Amino acid sequence: MIDQHLQAMLLAHREKFLIPASMVATVNVTNSLDHAFLILTKNQYAKIVVVDNDNHFWGLISLAMIANRLIETEKINVNNLHKYHVADVMQTDAPTITDPFDVEENLHLLIDQSFLTVVDHDNYFRGIVTRRELLKAVNYTVHRFDHFYDVHEKEEN
Repeated sequence: MIDQHLQAMLLAHREKFLIPASMVATVNVTNSLDHAFLILTKNQYAKIVVVDNDNHFWGLISLAMIANRLIETEKINVNNLHKYHVADVMQTDAPTITDPFDVEENLHLLIDQSFLTVVDHDNYFRGIVTRRELLKAVNYTVHRFDHFYDVHEKEEN
């Protein structure tokens, strides 16, 4: 459990944690791989969120997933991009969260992810929490903690 004082400092700029869905690049589950490839490369993203027409979360897609589908015996056949859809290659088991401000859970999950997808209880896509924003909060906390609290070593028993 995170100490309440550290938690308070980590949440000092909590409004920056959640990047709203309207600001996040996504692709539709029915889009072709050539469309997903263009979105990923034009925005220089490694991985993006996949949604349906009603903005429900379906998974994530990356350039590596696309490339893996296009690998033939000894080459990548980019002529097949239009033959496949996002649903054919996306990751469906990506972790999601409902509370963008649960610092402890988010820190734990962001060890292996660059961002976490935030959904509501109906799986509606609300936005993302990035490792970058949470690390900025950690950086602020570790550099400013002594400006807010006096820390004394405990005596050994």
